[in-house]
Amino acid sequence: MVSFEYDQGDMSPRDVESGYVSASSSEESLPEVYLTKPHLKYLNRQLQHLEPEGTLYSLDGYIRLLNLDLANTSYEEILRWCTITLPNLYQTTAFGLTGLVTVDMLSKLRIQRPQLVNLIYLDTLHAFPETLALVDRVRERYPHLNVHVYRPAGVNTAEEFAKKFGNRLWETNDVQYDWAAKVEPAQRAYAELDVKAVLTGRRRSQGGKRCNLDIIEVDEAGLIKVNPLANWTFKQVQDYIKANDVPYNELLDRGYKSIGDWHSTQPTKEGEDERAGRWKNQKKSECGIHNSHSKFAQFLKEQELKKQEEALQHALNSGLKIES
Repeated sequence: MVSFEYDQGDMSPRDVESGYVSASSSEESLPEVYLTKPHLKYLNRQLQHLEPEGTLYSLDGYIRLLNLDLANTSYEEILRWCTITLPNLYQTTAFGLTGLVTVDMLSKLRIQRPQLVNLIYLDTLHAFPETLALVDRVRERYPHLNVHVYRPAGVNTAEEFAKKFGNRLWETNDVQYDWAAKVEPAQRAYAELDVKAVLTGRRRSQGGKRCNLDIIEVDEAGLIKVNPLANWTFKQVQDYIKANDVPYNELLDRGYKSIGDWHSTQPTKEGEDERAGRWKNQKKSECGIHNSHSKFAQFLKEQELKKQEEALQHALNSGLKIES
């Protein structure tokens, strides 16, 4: 595990306690995600064993090191490392079992200055009633948590969604549905809350594209994604929920294992992957939030470029002066 040996000679007590740079530093001068001197000393010391002396490392190199180091680390230590090291840390959750385990673990985490990790919930307006009831029960069980709820832009009900985007959009254009219901609200949440890192509930045992999941990832936008329970099985998660009396979705008692929107979620059969009930008989396993590139985002970008090209061509054909 990343266990830092602190050299307190050039650090204030506040630095050592918090894991961040000192309060005397100018906030504007700091990078968005940063490490203290002890963190960097540790990383550089470990990197010396991986490559010849003098080698320069990219962000990918540091992430690779961290994943190697965290592979056999306890979930408590991973979460402790996250709360100490990563500023502007949130947990994104649909209140599945793994996310609920993380919520409970964080509530019991004992460190000197815990960073409160609030939740981001993307309400697609098409969740099961049981899921919405669970959100209320989680709020009651963990009153210190702030649950930030984000919905599709400009709408607050399923009826309003259908009026704006068309009936049964998930069938007529599932890519646009994913964008409107989850991807855009997620991007809006990250921007408004100034999110720099998130905890997710993804695990390798969920199958599909998650089989080779790393504990730490950095997406194309620079967002740090931590999957603290990546190594856990469904049984381990389920056992923790029962042992610690953590509130959970009642649908799990009816054969569901992974729960999303009501229109694209079914119970799983014996021997199927956990997420086999999601988008049954469709060639997809993710909603777009965790895809490296959203197809609809690429479509929007292509449309915008097409508009610019058409405007430029129109101006050229009209003999207008183009300012460079």
